[in-house]
This record gives sequence, C-alpha cells and structure tokens, in this order.
Amino acid sequence: MKLSIKENYPNIVTKLEEALGTGNVNSLPRLRKVSINVGMGPHRQNKDMVKFIEDTLVKITGQKPAVTKAKKAISGFKIRTGEAVGYKVTLRSTRMYDFLDRLFNVYLPRIREFKGLDIKHIDHGGNYTIGFRELVPFVELGHQATERNFGMEITIVFDKSNPEKTAKLLELLGLPLKLA
Repeated sequence: MKLSIKENYPNIVTKLEEALGTGNVNSLPRLRKVSINVGMGPHRQNKDMVKFIEDTLVKITGQKPAVTKAKKAISGFKIRTGEAVGYKVTLRSTRMYDFLDRLFNVYLPRIREFKGLDIKHIDHGGNYTIGFRELVPFVELGHQATERNFGMEITIVFDKSNPEKTAKLLELLGLPLKLA
C-alpha cells in the first residue's frame, strides 16, 4: 500500500536533502499551506450560482470558504467597494496533506489527455499554481461538475524555497511534472 504524503514526508525530506546536497535540514523548502481561490466574475449577481460555488468548495476542501471582497470600486467591471468578488480557502496541516494526496493521486489522473503539469508555473518565491477551467476531475462533485462551470486556482505555498528546490520537492512528493 502506498503511503500518504504526510506519512512519507520524513523520507521525502531525506531524499531532498541528498538531492540538493545540503547538510542542514532547516535550509530545505517546506510545505506551508495550500490556497484555493475562486473568482465569481459574471456570476456575482446570480445568488444560486454563488451558493453553488460555495457548496462546491466545501465539498472539495472540507472547509467553509472565506468571502473575498473588492478593495476598491471599478466602474468598468461594475464592482463596488466591499462587494463579494470571490471565495478563498486556506488548508494547513492534516487537511493540506489529505488534499494534496487527493490532488496528485485522484484529481490530476482524471484529466483527459493528461501528460503532466508544466514546471513553468513555479513563481520566483518557489510557489506552484495550478489552474482548473472546469471541475470534472473532482470526484466529490459527480455529475454536478458538468452542470455549472467555473474556474479555480490552487496554489501550493512553500517556505524557504526557490523554483529549483520547489521543482525537486514536487517531484519527490509525486506531482507529475512535464520537464522543459
């Protein structure tokens, strides 16, 4: 039986230490949190869709999302200050590891013609962002995923990292990456 990411993390740290050639465990990158963001966009005025987005995030993450509000008014987008414009969920500790297990082993393999994620999505701080245009890979939703569609962004945040260290750690965690 395959070990979960949380159970296997000490072994991963040992392998990462050898791969990067550092003698200090404290200089290695660490998983800090997973942040999931959804912008409501044109669905802001549709109360049923807003409720559907919130319920979907609860099903996927097991945690109630926080509402993100507009910081300033933008007349071109018909947004007023303080208006709800999206949802965000921050996962840490056990929920983070459980979500990453499901993401790497269940959700990503369900994507049609999946050949791995691009390594270019690592930012300068060493964080990795994955965007989903549709929610078909998420098993918890069943057929609801095809009824109403919206996009979602998942960011895996690391401490003490850079793009090279992050790529190596993600590879050891089991994320299927397309190398250059």
